[in-house]
Amino acid sequence: MNAHTQLQHGSVYRIDKFAVPEAAREEFLAQVNETKVFLDTQAGCLQNLVLEVQSGSDRFNFLTVVEWDSAAAFERAKAAMGEVRRVSGFDPQAFLGRLGIEADMANYGVIG
Repeated sequence: MNAHTQLQHGSVYRIDKFAVPEAAREEFLAQVNETKVFLDTQAGCLQNLVLEVQSGSDRFNFLTVVEWDSAAAFERAKAAMGEVRRVSGFDPQAFLGRLGIEADMANYGVIG
């Protein structure tokens, strides 16, 4: 089964990893919380977690995991979030760049 087929059936997991400098922590978390609150209201959002590394040496110290019940639900929420950001003038890439945050963002599906 290829990645495209996998994302058409079952849950879609959006997992974003962030390397956040200590000086940017509070502003980053405020923005992540605002996004989390919005996504929690979207149809198809099954779980929405913000995690901070507790041990280990991973350079990514924050992780967000959002489970969507389908690829269609993910796409609808992505479009809705994009519209909110467009109206508010919020540019995620500029925000991350200004704070010196490295991000690794991808969608995942369950294997097997």
